[in-house]
Amino acid sequence: MSISIREGWTVVHGMLFGAAFLLAFAGGLAGLYSLRPEWVTVEGIKERMFRLKAGLWGMALIAWATVISGTYIVYPWYRAKDPTSPRSILLADPSTAAWHTLGMEWKEHVGWLAPIAATVVAFAVTYYGPTLSKKLGERRALLAFYMISFIAAATAGVFGAFINKVAPIR
Repeated sequence: MSISIREGWTVVHGMLFGAAFLLAFAGGLAGLYSLRPEWVTVEGIKERMFRLKAGLWGMALIAWATVISGTYIVYPWYRAKDPTSPRSILLADPSTAAWHTLGMEWKEHVGWLAPIAATVVAFAVTYYGPTLSKKLGERRALLAFYMISFIAAATAGVFGAFINKVAPIR
């Protein structure tokens, strides 16, 4: 079995960066959701904050690595002006044209919400620190941003997997 450089970058983009972001989501969600003064002592909240900040900033960096590698490394190969490029293959068949029209447009544009929203959450948790546990409205807003980040990334990942199955980058 051999993997071309292009296929290797596709694996790094989707299976390494993208999957790491999606897998780390559960830990951040549990940390944000359980950051409640009625559930954890003051000392426990302070202890959790380091892990939460480190995890959220790590996730934000992974999300940025995912969209940057996709946009500037993998995507140009997808969109190449060549009749054998994945984009050309998808658009040539009316039954697969929607994969480009919806799937790649999502990945190109909406997928950028994932790192932006993840960075917003990491910044806000760093800014508020332990006082975030007492701010119900802010916690709910951050959970909403966090969910937007996950949904944008998960949807982009699903589209990417299906598009790569139908028209892989070679």
